[in-house]
Amino acid sequence: MSKFKNLDYGATAASSFNTTPRGSDDPYQYQVGFGNRFASEAIPGVLPDDRNMPQKNKYDLYTEGMTGSSFVAPRADNLNAWLYRIRPSVAHQGFSKLPENPDLESNFLPLNLKVHVSPTQLAWHPFDFPSEDQAVDFVDGMKTVAGNGDPTLHEGIAVHMYLANTSMGRKAFCNADGDMLILPERGKLNIQTEFGRMMVRPGELAVIQRGMKFKVQLPDGPSRGYIQEIFGSHYTLPELGPLGGHGLANPRDFESPLASFDLDQNHWDIIYKVCGELHSCSQEHTPFDVVAWHGNYVPYKYDMSKFTFVGSISKDHIDPSIFCVLTAKSKAAGVPLADFLIFSGRWDVGDGTFRPPYYHRNSSTEFMGMIYGEYGGRSDGFKPGGASFETGFCPHGVSYEEFKKATEGELRPTRVHENTLVFMFESSMMWTITDWAMKRSGKLHEHEPKMWDNLKGQFMNYLEEVEEDLRKAGLPGLGRNQRVDDGQDVLEQVSMNGNGHLNGH
Repeated sequence: MSKFKNLDYGATAASSFNTTPRGSDDPYQYQVGFGNRFASEAIPGVLPDDRNMPQKNKYDLYTEGMTGSSFVAPRADNLNAWLYRIRPSVAHQGFSKLPENPDLESNFLPLNLKVHVSPTQLAWHPFDFPSEDQAVDFVDGMKTVAGNGDPTLHEGIAVHMYLANTSMGRKAFCNADGDMLILPERGKLNIQTEFGRMMVRPGELAVIQRGMKFKVQLPDGPSRGYIQEIFGSHYTLPELGPLGGHGLANPRDFESPLASFDLDQNHWDIIYKVCGELHSCSQEHTPFDVVAWHGNYVPYKYDMSKFTFVGSISKDHIDPSIFCVLTAKSKAAGVPLADFLIFSGRWDVGDGTFRPPYYHRNSSTEFMGMIYGEYGGRSDGFKPGGASFETGFCPHGVSYEEFKKATEGELRPTRVHENTLVFMFESSMMWTITDWAMKRSGKLHEHEPKMWDNLKGQFMNYLEEVEEDLRKAGLPGLGRNQRVDDGQDVLEQVSMNGNGHLNGH
């Protein structure tokens, strides 16, 4: 220590913080933060110093702007990015409409004969991968399960599965309809975007915002996962309220790519999704030629193992909104279009409390899927790669077996959902279910109502005790309804038969 005794100066960072590569599991670096205005350049000195659109860029790069909101959106909601690229997106050979994909849906209005209403709970066994004799990439492998609204209305939601076995070649995808939250369940996704590259592993999520071009490679072979697409809104972090300044998904744990560009000047096809239709745009250069960029309209990913769970440390349950990772606003104040929730390993310590989810009828629609692990108390087919669905106000809750264990078991601090990751897409909107999910997936099964058959009316075993308690409280006994008739109190005497049922005299 003596050699440092007279030193005053410490050290200065050489640059802002970037993550370090995680080996072959994820070889890329990322900037960190949520909603930041990032800046990245693959070649030093490319970003303009004092303006967004110089008369002439370094290396004769082209300036291209991208907006994710209206020009006049409030500053806190204003989303845009500036890209400095080898060739602009406008350099293309035109568009051609592609054949309709019957498994891809965007109009969820009940007037559409290809969607269906379900008043009851539905579930799907894990969806199948494409057969080995078919080459199916990420775009071709998208299958719509359910949703609400329509992209032309600028409000709504769609839930898709992707079932793929082939990497995308010189082909990219651009979704003009909405943002896509992507959840790989089987196999990593190597996602190349205009902003740079992201390796997204099972247990992580990626968000590709509306209008951004990307391609997906499958380093682990056949891949399966879930997509939530939202129309007319963007994902934000939920408000924390009395939690304070941190908790749930912390902004510093979100990761956005660093600038990365290719030199490929060969033929490419860019597949655009517009109002649910697919159109192909041909061009003679890679779309991934952005040398530098800056802005706050960017793709990002998040490792869900970093989520900070909160909950009751005394009694009762807190509403499941405490499990919200991301939310998206609807046009109605205080009503989310979509909440993305996760359930994973955590402590359960409620004292004198029924600890599983209580029986409930929510105004929200709920769609659940599983990335890995086990999640008891639901249908026997709820496994990774499958799904379940409950429409608004559809009654649901755990099976009788789970109820019995929860009401009779010893209550002590317990780890629940260990080595498990289950998610929920929750929405204030009413959804419809697609033809593919109902008729062609081959995986549909209804929740078995018999799982609740043993939830008998145990109250009926206590009628004598109830009668005595009413007497002690000075109240009329069972079946004695006090009413006023012409100013006179009249008691209607009712007796009980031997089976505990009530009979009037």
